[in-house]
Amino acid sequence: AALAGGCRLVQYRDKLSAMPEQVCRARALRELTRRFDATLLINDDLALGALVDADGVHLGQDDLPLAAAIAALGGERDGFLIGISTHDLDQVAAAVAGGADYLGFGPVFPTSTKANPDPVVGVAGLAAACARAGATPVVAIGGIAVEHAARLHGAGAAAACAISAINRVRDRVGAARTLAAPWSHRQE
Repeated sequence: AALAGGCRLVQYRDKLSAMPEQVCRARALRELTRRFDATLLINDDLALGALVDADGVHLGQDDLPLAAAIAALGGERDGFLIGISTHDLDQVAAAVAGGADYLGFGPVFPTSTKANPDPVVGVAGLAAACARAGATPVVAIGGIAVEHAARLHGAGAAAACAISAINRVRDRVGAARTLAAPWSHRQE
């Protein structure tokens, strides 16, 4: 439903399931994202990303370090994306200097997705992160609701990452469409 509504990137995040189940789900998502010409990222797990032919991996501050991920790929990334979660401007600068392809920045708003979230940065903090990141795309993360989309786009975010705003509503297609709307009218 999210893909049908305009989502063009899916991140598979599963910290609880056994590896065989993760592989099965990630492969199913790979097929689904290909059908919609969308990007598939795997959260935290470079090996799983390679196994299912994902488009990249997203790493948190406590996961595999960026330099180690780049080294593990042997310098031959061939378009394999590496994104990094960032929560302050020092982390933004380090991730950009280290060669991250994109940054997740936040939480922009209070979030219930994480048990111990980092401090809320707000839209002004997001705008500062976008400015600090320069040409590196920044994705707004944390507590994102569909009604935030225009403000996040206006702050300079290249995209927004939402979980509850899509998964906990009846009209998932409509929610995804509303969330994606500010970014869907870019000039090619």
